[in-house]
Amino acid sequence: MRLVRARRQHDGWVPWAFIFPTVVGISAFYLWPTLQSVYFSFTEWGPFGGTTWIGAENYLRLAGDPQVLKALGNTALYTAVTLLSIPLAIWLASLLNRPGLRGRTFFRILFFLPVVTVPAAIAMVWKLMFNGEFGVINYVLSLVGITGPFWLQTPVVSIVAVAVVGIWTTLGFNMIILGAGLQTIPDELYEAAELDGASPVRRLLHVTVPLLTPSIFFVTTITVIASLKVFDLVFLMIGPTNPVIDDAQTLVYLFYDEGFLVNDKGYAAAIGVVVLLVIAAVTLVQFRLQRRWVHYE
Repeated sequence: MRLVRARRQHDGWVPWAFIFPTVVGISAFYLWPTLQSVYFSFTEWGPFGGTTWIGAENYLRLAGDPQVLKALGNTALYTAVTLLSIPLAIWLASLLNRPGLRGRTFFRILFFLPVVTVPAAIAMVWKLMFNGEFGVINYVLSLVGITGPFWLQTPVVSIVAVAVVGIWTTLGFNMIILGAGLQTIPDELYEAAELDGASPVRRLLHVTVPLLTPSIFFVTTITVIASLKVFDLVFLMIGPTNPVIDDAQTLVYLFYDEGFLVNDKGYAAAIGVVVLLVIAAVTLVQFRLQRRWVHYE
């Protein structure tokens, strides 16, 4: 103990020198912009720059703005649909984890490709697929006698269509995390369950899922945070010129609209602060609730 204490005292400034670049980076690119946004949320911007302190006026306006409630509802709907990727990822990761499966590496690469693909390219391809007149999805539906809707021009349907793309883009990452979690489950537990007559479904529900809860909690937290910040898919697939955008915009898109199209940067900063608080509150609730359903042993 004395040796450890003496070594810590002897280290002096050396540990601080190693973390100094990280502290500077976090302060410059995360902490300072956050503090600036909080300050700007209490100001009004002039047409040629300059700010005027207006107190909580932006937040009072935000509380009565129906567009904010609509954007919050669309964000919640997008998040709820995107969370469906987690049970799908558990099922696919379990299939890929089966012993003796041929082509396992190929399928893992195939599912992971959307994670490393440029979001703009993904959005453009899916936008063509969702086209109401010549898209391949409506063509396939027409083969079975179903008339597909104009996916990206119909309220509610448009945000669900974007969420489907969100599922596709996050599925590979979730499968990798959950697949790593599956590797830590002892085979003896499956053998014991099989000897007791448990079916594959019961082994999945009563052995795999409980022991996989730490990984499920991690991917759930990451997926929810990413979904609450969704912007690129909405911007690229629906876009500001689409008549349905007012009914399909998310919170971050509304922030972009107010800040860069309407040029009301003070109000946009207030929306940005609300997004930050919503993400912090939801994440805090997730960490509180995980004590009830996550098993670490």
